[in-house]
Amino acid sequence: MPVADLSQSVSNVAQRYAVSLFELAKDEDSIDAVGADIDRVETLLNESDDFRRLVVSPVFSADEQLKAVTAILAKAKIGGYVANFVKLVAKNRRLFVLPGMILAYRGEVAAHRGQMTAEVAVAHALSDEQQQELKTALKDVTGKDVALHITEDASLLGGMIVKVGSRQIDTSLRTKLSKLKLSLKEVG
Repeated sequence: MPVADLSQSVSNVAQRYAVSLFELAKDEDSIDAVGADIDRVETLLNESDDFRRLVVSPVFSADEQLKAVTAILAKAKIGGYVANFVKLVAKNRRLFVLPGMILAYRGEVAAHRGQMTAEVAVAHALSDEQQQELKTALKDVTGKDVALHITEDASLLGGMIVKVGSRQIDTSLRTKLSKLKLSLKEVG
């Protein structure tokens, strides 16, 4: 399950935490390094059901969450600002907002660079040429350079879902089949 599905929108809490992390990364000239570690945390969320459950479940105490994330981050060799950030979030009982914080951090980086971020879910990996075509098409629509954050979701069957700002474009085969199924029910 992609992180975007865990957090449909960025809450004020997520935004505040992300801005703090971004400001620290900017002051220390480590925006890209922090971004790489953020990507690794997101990969853990996407690939580990147990980690995702730890993040979103309210049944774990702050101490349990802190101990667990400390061990997980150490095993994944994620340290520095991002490890401290995730530990602070766990200690403050805000771990459930972590997916939104990841999206908000990317948004801060994109804004700093004069870009927009597009969350793209695809059924199959895009080639470099396809990614460039998508960036060009999105730039034509938004008027800004667009940084792509691409996740693979085989359940889409084909096509893609693109989220840029408040806009969402869904050309997935899964959605088209669902619409066809609904229209066939209406006819019959």
